[in-house]
Amino acid sequence: MPHRIFYGWYVVGAIALVLTTTSGLGFYNLSVLLDAFVTERGFPVALASGATACYFVGSGTGGVLAGWLIDRVDPRIVVIASAALSALLLACLGLLHAPFQLYLFHIVYGLCYGCGGIIPNITTVARWFEARRSLAISIASTGLSLGGIVITPVSAFLIEHRGIAGAAPWLALTLLVGVVPLTALVVRPSPQSMGLSADGVAPVRGGGTVSASPRTTFADARRSRFFVGVAASYFFVMGAQVGAIAHLYRLAKSGGGADIAALAVALLAGASVCGRLAGGWILLKVPARAFTLALFALQAAALAVLAVAAHKGVLLVGVVMFGLVMGNILMMQPLLLAEAFGTHSFGRIYAISNFITVPGVAGGPALLGIAFAATGGYAVPYMAAAATSLLGIAILLSAGPPTAPPPARASASAN
Repeated sequence: MPHRIFYGWYVVGAIALVLTTTSGLGFYNLSVLLDAFVTERGFPVALASGATACYFVGSGTGGVLAGWLIDRVDPRIVVIASAALSALLLACLGLLHAPFQLYLFHIVYGLCYGCGGIIPNITTVARWFEARRSLAISIASTGLSLGGIVITPVSAFLIEHRGIAGAAPWLALTLLVGVVPLTALVVRPSPQSMGLSADGVAPVRGGGTVSASPRTTFADARRSRFFVGVAASYFFVMGAQVGAIAHLYRLAKSGGGADIAALAVALLAGASVCGRLAGGWILLKVPARAFTLALFALQAAALAVLAVAAHKGVLLVGVVMFGLVMGNILMMQPLLLAEAFGTHSFGRIYAISNFITVPGVAGGPALLGIAFAATGGYAVPYMAAAATSLLGIAILLSAGPPTAPPPARASASAN
């Protein structure tokens, strides 16, 4: 009925809450866990940091596995199974005392986060929407930022006051409650599973629907210059972004003290939420590739401001600039791929593209740390991150327009 709310928006709301939980207890919680393992369990900082790097390797691998699975089974099964195993791992936090246990936990926990996080959930949203896909993904992905605002501080409070062992059962319960009921009761794998059409798909005479979205297979997509260009540009841009985020607290603290550092982190998260929502609205009017190139340029400008900031006010302006673009940049990767290749094999296409960025994401913080040690300050590291963002612009421009390649000759003859 025309006056009823399209069910896809309920799916978007549920997935936003699911991503709030998984990111809050996963990605953003890593720094809290690292500090707890160092202070409470006595692990050396370098050893604990190495375990955190293993988390990103596990996460990228889990994303690839999820991309393969969700082309074959209901994505909800993957998300729920990953949440159950993640909760079990969190419940066992109090048992981690040896280095090999710490590394094993981070690898498997990262694998579960990759399997049950952004890949299957954003793929589900992409299946539900055509005309307003950008707005839907922007709303759903706000959960990635809200997790750091809402969930992670609670986790830090519990660990601070109850210790790792005392907080572990509550963290596990929070993960289960925040993911499983919404995924099982509200989320549906596709509009077709409910006898509906994706938003924006026009009905055709005689029944059925027709969509302007391409139906590209993974084998054809990976041969595309655009696929290679997106993956390569995000390798550099996300490496610069995650490296800058990892060192932002220390940068702000060295320039304004602990209070300014805490304010900077809060402003970064808040600006990220606002930026995602504004980005979804802008994308209704602006081509996705042009918007992505503008975001890369703005990230470079923000990192340059942070590199030269000599005053607290300038520093905070740079933080807000950075926050406004960082969430949108992450959001644009699936949108670019969905626009170019459609949703037929989107899970695998997005997962492999995301996996290619993992070395950049894992290496960004380490490279900025090495540059800091070599230069004695953050001016050179952040300027290098800004230059790396500009390199992403050159790569994405060289990839050409977002068009899929023609099918391989063998597959064409088979058809």
